[in-house]
Amino acid sequence: MALPSGISFGPDHKVSLPASFNVAVPFIDRHLGEGRGAKAAIRTASETVTYAELAERVNRTGNALLGLGLKPGDRLLMVVKDCPAFFYLFWGAIKAGIVPVPPNTLLRADDYAYMIEDSGCRLVVSSVEFAGEIGPALAQLGAKAPKAMTVDAFLAEMAKASSTLAAQPAAAADDCFWLYSSGSTGRPKGAVHAQRDMVVTSELYGVRVLGVTENDISYSAAKLFFAYGQGNGMTFPLWTGSTAVLDDRRPTPDTTFDNIEKFKPTLYYSVPTLYAAQLAALDSKPRDLSSLRACVSAGEALPADMFRRWKEKTGTVILDGIGSTEALHIFIGNRLNDFRPGTSGKPVPGYEARILDENGKPVVQGESGALWLRAESAAKYYWNKPEKTAETMVEGWLNTGDTYRQDADGYFIYEGRSDDMLKVGGIWCSPVEIENCLVGHPAVLEAAVVGHADEAGLIKPKAIVVLKQAGDAGRALTDALMAHCKKTLAPYKYPRWVEYVPELPKTATGKIQRFKLRS
Repeated sequence: MALPSGISFGPDHKVSLPASFNVAVPFIDRHLGEGRGAKAAIRTASETVTYAELAERVNRTGNALLGLGLKPGDRLLMVVKDCPAFFYLFWGAIKAGIVPVPPNTLLRADDYAYMIEDSGCRLVVSSVEFAGEIGPALAQLGAKAPKAMTVDAFLAEMAKASSTLAAQPAAAADDCFWLYSSGSTGRPKGAVHAQRDMVVTSELYGVRVLGVTENDISYSAAKLFFAYGQGNGMTFPLWTGSTAVLDDRRPTPDTTFDNIEKFKPTLYYSVPTLYAAQLAALDSKPRDLSSLRACVSAGEALPADMFRRWKEKTGTVILDGIGSTEALHIFIGNRLNDFRPGTSGKPVPGYEARILDENGKPVVQGESGALWLRAESAAKYYWNKPEKTAETMVEGWLNTGDTYRQDADGYFIYEGRSDDMLKVGGIWCSPVEIENCLVGHPAVLEAAVVGHADEAGLIKPKAIVVLKQAGDAGRALTDALMAHCKKTLAPYKYPRWVEYVPELPKTATGKIQRFKLRS
């Protein structure tokens, strides 16, 4: 499919956009002119929304927001489940010049109170399912609380609004939307993204790496409220004129398999935690996944053994990659014609990655260091966080906070968050490497590795393990897991302790919160 009028990418993969550019126009409006009005843009268990219906409801939403007193530049906090209304609010706000801010829908009242106050939003729209947290959050703020309404109440306002709306003039680098970071080690940070950013990710990763076309059907178990899910389930389909499948339920092996069998998606996006649970479910009940041409994983590194078992059971590869809230989507990833299990792949065209030592100098290839990224889709700054902005976004480069090394063939290998790395016997050790080894044992579903002090106060690896069958825990299994690691890894890397738990603490994006496991 040709690029929208006025948009081009050079041989260096840099985007060129018109001087006046509102991103809602190429993502929403152009499909009517290109003849897709009657095509399904969104499918759910209860409804199908065509591109014509989507465009009309986006216009009505923009007018309704303006009618409620919001002005261009104002923020809209939208705590909305995965449903068509998410699309209406997000794109209607952008078309009207209002800044949508979709936070994690799994948070608590204190978190929402913080985000409402931090963002200075003029309106909160929330799905009724979240009333138990949004109500107390607003009550905490008292007289400072903004106007708030449920999605259903807003849709009633939307229905009364005009169906025509001229796009608010904007420039490619203007503020467009925010995404709050997952806040795995503190208060969430509002990453401010520009109008151009969704164009960059949708074309460079969606089209040029995944090969998304208007014939694809995309289904993302990862939700719309964070960067990975937003690209998977909304911007990639809309950029290519294809179809998105939405499900507002918490994803489980049964719900995801049911959706795949019902809607026949060609692309499926998930996280390692869910892939692990799906593999366990497939052991007892085969499912029809024949519609899938590719699967994608992000959030945590995908163990090579999980890649192998998924391919054996489904015949489909899982393309692992790394992205972030700040970069907006995957910036290093495997491809269908170029993948290596156990790695994050290679940089997406148009993205520059470098690995630096503690002095800010490039490491020798094969050595570990901090991963820095340069990208046109990178957030402009953190809202109200100038010091954090200056620390993370330096001279056009983004400090990802991840530790990586690059193998001799150019594949990037994830070693953990920089503050998760362990020094064992004076040698740096990756918790992810040990975790991947443990997951390769047939009894293990998931594993996390953290540092723990021994009797002498020296730091050694400790494994926290989730088993496929809880009854297997015992000294014999612990000895077997230690032996498995000693056989596979360098001797000093084996876990000195193994603890068994029913589940691991994670962020909404599937990242293991190792800091909660340290003792």
